[in-house]
Amino acid sequence: MQVHLSALGCRLNEAELQNWAKSFQRLGLSLTSEADAADLIVLNTCAVTAEAARKSRQTVRRFHRANPQARKVVTGCYASLEPEEVAQIMGVDLVVANEDKDVLVEQAKQLLDIPAMPEFATEPGESALFARNRERAFIKIQDGCRYRCTYCIVTVARGEEKSRTIQDLIDEINQLHAEGVQEIVLAGVHVGGYGSDIDSSLYKLVETVLAETEMPRIRFASVEPWDLGENFFELFANPRLMPHMHLPIQSGADSVLRRMSRRCKTSSFSELVHQARTQVPGFNVTTDVIVGFPGETDEEFEQTMQYIEEVGFGHIHIFTYSDREGTKAARLPGKISKEVKKERSHRLHELAAKLKAKELEQQVGMTVPVLWESSNQYTEDGNQRYFGYTPNYHKVAVEIPANLSPERLILNTRIDSIDAENGFLNGVIIDEVPQRESPVIAVKTIG
Repeated sequence: MQVHLSALGCRLNEAELQNWAKSFQRLGLSLTSEADAADLIVLNTCAVTAEAARKSRQTVRRFHRANPQARKVVTGCYASLEPEEVAQIMGVDLVVANEDKDVLVEQAKQLLDIPAMPEFATEPGESALFARNRERAFIKIQDGCRYRCTYCIVTVARGEEKSRTIQDLIDEINQLHAEGVQEIVLAGVHVGGYGSDIDSSLYKLVETVLAETEMPRIRFASVEPWDLGENFFELFANPRLMPHMHLPIQSGADSVLRRMSRRCKTSSFSELVHQARTQVPGFNVTTDVIVGFPGETDEEFEQTMQYIEEVGFGHIHIFTYSDREGTKAARLPGKISKEVKKERSHRLHELAAKLKAKELEQQVGMTVPVLWESSNQYTEDGNQRYFGYTPNYHKVAVEIPANLSPERLILNTRIDSIDAENGFLNGVIIDEVPQRESPVIAVKTIG
C-alpha cells in the first residue's frame, strides 16, 4: 500500500509529516509523492486565517476528485477547530484532532483494514457513529438500497440490494470472536432490508446470531425506522443485543418528510421509540436530522425543533443540506440560503447538546458492564485513562494505575459523574482489573 502525505501552513505541520512517514514505513507501507497513486492520503491542515481554512477544504476536495478510491485522513488545526465541518466534506474517512496526532498512524492503519461504513444523509463523510478498534468489528451484512429518498445518491452508487447468506455471516462472527473481538456492528447501506433478496430478514439474522455465536455484544449501524416489525424489540430480551439503535428521522415535519420521500411519519416514529423504550429498559435512541432541505419553511423548522425536544435523543448527527448532483432533491425549488441553514444548524446543535446532557445525567449512579478500549493517555500522577462504552452506547472514562489494563474486557463499572465539557461519563471499575501483560510507554500526558 502507498501513502501520500501533505501539509499546509507552518513548519511544525511539515515536521509531523516526517514522523508519520517513518511510522508508516515501519508498518511496511511505502510513500508516494503522487496523490492519485495513493491508497491512503493524509492532509495536515492549517486554520491561521479564513483563507487557510478555505484552502484546506479545497485541498481535501481536490484530493478526492483526483483519487476518489483512496482513504482520506484529515488532521491539523482546521480539523481540530471544525471537526464536524471537516467530517462532512465529501471523501473524508477520518478526522484526527491535534491532540490525537500521536495515534494518527495507528488509526489510519485500522482505517485501511476495515470496510467503509455506508454513507449517511447528504454528506457521506459524517462523523462515525461507532469508533473502529480492536475490540469492535463491523460486519457488512448487505449492500444496496431499494428505496429512493430524494436527497440520497447512495441508491444510485450502490445499486440493488444484495444480502450475504446467514451462514457466511455466522462463520465470520465466530472467527472474529475467536480472535478476541468482543463486539460487532451489523452494517450495510440498508441494514433493515437485509434478506429481501434471499428470503430472509434482519429479525431472522439476529435470531441466528444469538443462537449460533457467542459474541458478547451485538449492535446495529443505522436502521431505517420503517423496517422494524412490531415484534422486533422482543429480540432485546437477550442482553447480548445492546439497548441502542440509530434510527434516522431526518425531519420533524411531515411535509418535509414527504418531499424527502421518506417512508415514515413523525407519529409512527414516536410510536416506535415509545415501543423500544417501554420494552427495553434504558434504550438509547440516536438519530440523523437534515436542516435546510429545499423548501423548509420557518414553521417546518420550528416543528422539527419541537418534535426533537419532545422525543429526546441521546445523540443527533446534524447535516446541513447541500445539493448532490444526480438526486431529485437537487432539482427541487426553494433553496435555503447559507445564512439561514447555518443559523438553523446552530440552534439544533444547541438543542442536541442539551438533550445529550439530559441523557447522560440519567446514567449517573448506575452500575453497568463497559467494554474497555486501548489507551494512550496518562495523567500527571502516573495513572492511565481508559475509555469504553456502556451497553446503551454512552462513552465512559476511568483512571487506573498504569500497571493494570482493562483492554478488550467487559467489566462492571459504576458511573459517578459527567464530564460536561467533553460530553462523556466518569466511572470506577468495580470488577477486578488484571495486571498488564507487558510494559507500556506513555504516549500522551493529560492534565
